[in-house]
Amino acid sequence: MREPLVARMREFGTTVFATMTRLAVETGSINLGQGFPDTDGPEAMLGRAVEAIRGGLNQYPPGPGVPELRRAVSEHQKEYYGLGYDPDGEVLVTVGATEAIAATVLALCEPGDEVIVFEPYYDSYAAAIALSGAARVPVPLRVDAGRFTFDPAELAAAVGPRTRAILVNSPHNPTGTVFTREELASIAALCEAHDLIAITDEVYEHLTFDGVEHVPLATFPGMRDRTVTISSAGKSFSVTGWKVGWVCAPYALVSAVQAVKQFLTFTSSAPWQLAVAYGLRHEMGWVAAQRASLAAKRDRLTEGLVAAGFDVLRPAGTYFIQADIRPLGFDDGLAFARQLPERAGVVAIPTQVFYDHAEYGARFVRFAFCKRDDVIDEAVDRLKRL
Repeated sequence: MREPLVARMREFGTTVFATMTRLAVETGSINLGQGFPDTDGPEAMLGRAVEAIRGGLNQYPPGPGVPELRRAVSEHQKEYYGLGYDPDGEVLVTVGATEAIAATVLALCEPGDEVIVFEPYYDSYAAAIALSGAARVPVPLRVDAGRFTFDPAELAAAVGPRTRAILVNSPHNPTGTVFTREELASIAALCEAHDLIAITDEVYEHLTFDGVEHVPLATFPGMRDRTVTISSAGKSFSVTGWKVGWVCAPYALVSAVQAVKQFLTFTSSAPWQLAVAYGLRHEMGWVAAQRASLAAKRDRLTEGLVAAGFDVLRPAGTYFIQADIRPLGFDDGLAFARQLPERAGVVAIPTQVFYDHAEYGARFVRFAFCKRDDVIDEAVDRLKRL
């Protein structure tokens, strides 16, 4: 029998997260690879989900999403960013941000189109672009003054006659950088000049530290009408398993995304949607406390990694720290990450797997700090064996 997997997906295989999580289980290692918290979200929000299940809300909700959640998302965008979206037509609920990204790319990109991505990029971006038949055009993020950033000239040079969209992730996974107003303005200017659609992944929007501000690209002049803004509840509320995400965009763009999304999953579970609506309206104080807790965990792990011999880039947001392995005598992050469970009983993610140009990220591995303090401390103790 010929190879069953379509050619455009053969480069992907098993995700690095599945591979490293399996290694963690096989070796009994502490998993600081995959970015999921080991504590639950706000108790009252969890209770709303239980109430909805016991109240009989267990059948298909409306395809665009439960109206209460669409209204709550609309209110959230207005309150935090001054962006007005009609909950009936400009907000679409999805099965997490991953589905939102896939449905958006599939809806808006044709074979032969090009999509600009900043590398390192979350791995689902490349897969969604490949499924659409479009080509990805990577623009590298490089370290400058202690943070990852891009060269505006390189970004401008990546735009060509076939460029359809630019995919922007800020706060950025896996680097932890948060794009500045100046960086976002340069992206907005290119989109305006070349009639590009911006697809923004903002799932870490409320998880920035040290007073660093998250600014949605859609708030820049002219950008609301050409931006598909994507976010979700998983990271902000520590419920990554619920997979409740959303799209905010003008009617025409949401209609296009929904036309694809309805044939992927049609809809997602009503109880979680109602609970997230409650969370957006009543639990943002919990999110603020969680942000402060994560900042302390970031510092805790940073100090531990430095003590273990790594050079560390202090992230401005997300769940993740980039650690330079060269002070430990290594220069290949993939080989290092594969050895780490056996050598130290800890799992990390090699950053180079998120690049088209693997050499740019070969010296870094990514550690997640969204864990209990005792887990972080034990991981640090083990890493000191290196």
